[in-house]
Amino acid sequence: MDDATPVIADRKPCILELEPGEYYYCTCGRSKGQPFCDGSHAGTSFSPLQFTVTEKKRMALCACKHTGHAPQCDGTHSKL
Repeated sequence: MDDATPVIADRKPCILELEPGEYYYCTCGRSKGQPFCDGSHAGTSFSPLQFTVTEKKRMALCACKHTGHAPQCDGTHSKL
């Protein structure tokens, strides 16, 4: 796997109920705490994507790491 291609962590989204706050979404696919960053990107060209939730809501976060609307799933996993 090259450094420029994210690892596909899963082929379905992570559906979570998120509380208000700041989150760091894993963009490399290597994190053991999907869909959130655990620092596994160290030494790669990837960095986490910070996003903020302002009110409690249910979200489908991308796990294939190929979405065009990170951190949200856009269905790209169905074409991989």
